Amino acid sequence: MASSNDLDIVNVTKRFGSHAAVEDVSFSVAPGEFFSILGPSGCGKTTLMRMIAGFEHPTSGDIRIRDRSMIGVPANRRPVNMVFQSLALFPMMSVGENVAYGMTCRGVGRAEADERAARMLERVGLNGFGHRQVTALSGGQRQRVAIARCLVLEPTLVLLDEPLGALDLKLREHMKIELKQLQGTFNTTFAYITHDQSEALVMSDRIAVMNGGRFEQIGSPRDLYHNPGTPFVASFVGETNRWRGAVSGAADRGLSVRLSSGVLAQGRGDAKTGDALCFVRPEAIALAAEAGALQILPNRFEGRVSAVLFDGANSSLLINAAGFDEPIRAVLPQAGPLAGITVGAPIHVGWTADAMKVFAA
Repeated sequence: MASSNDLDIVNVTKRFGSHAAVEDVSFSVAPGEFFSILGPSGCGKTTLMRMIAGFEHPTSGDIRIRDRSMIGVPANRRPVNMVFQSLALFPMMSVGENVAYGMTCRGVGRAEADERAARMLERVGLNGFGHRQVTALSGGQRQRVAIARCLVLEPTLVLLDEPLGALDLKLREHMKIELKQLQGTFNTTFAYITHDQSEALVMSDRIAVMNGGRFEQIGSPRDLYHNPGTPFVASFVGETNRWRGAVSGAADRGLSVRLSSGVLAQGRGDAKTGDALCFVRPEAIALAAEAGALQILPNRFEGRVSAVLFDGANSSLLINAAGFDEPIRAVLPQAGPLAGITVGAPIHVGWTADAMKVFAA
């Protein structure tokens, strides 16, 4: 049966000698989808992207674009364009010449190429920039020129390899929103690779989390964040508290887990017995000055503030509590009685059984 996807990766493996950089990976990307591959350095995501682009060839498996196999099709004959972290713009050419370059290579007349380049620059918010030199542009403007050069060729699929990695933090935050909006405007299919979970969570329709050459889980950003399927996904996607323990039996609200330090806690998960890994998000931790305020929670502990990590709305506390090897991290409210809390202050912490995800170790 014909596939309606823009990209189908079918059981793709890539070996370099005895090392499997990518191992039996399969996924599909629907038309107009923003699909991200998220993983640490060395997990195989760039190798996978290079195989889709045609710069590497799979050891086994198939790569299909709009239901046509790309095995044996050279990179310059694939309906794919790639935006690299380095952007790879030509410094000796003007902005307009950079955007028109791919069209002139394909035999489009100079006048038409220039006109289409000017229209594309207008669509990415660089109207009138055609005559400027690339070297005179800011990082964000260069980024948009690279994307315009790519989109003007109307590829089926745009591959983006850590394209925001070289930008400073403020510009990266801005470009995340801009890239997402551009992709929506053009309704082009994006396959994006990054090691930055914030980029993936903000921009993607779906994310594949990659580790050691394999996909650990594919899902929506919300799904990966709230319902991680493996300990790796739980620890890699978003901030989290992580503790070792052992399942000691069933509890009225899930599982009873004795943490390695001896504390008994309640959580939920698939682990039935034996060693376990437990995860609780900092924002899932309730804080109170008085123990009574947390009376309804199954997990309640007393502690002392060991550090205040101020970062505006993203501020958090590190709390030392008896029976915990490492400080508990919790989000600091920006208003209310705890907003001005200082190091050394006593505090009560608690969380629901639902908030603690328990995996077999």
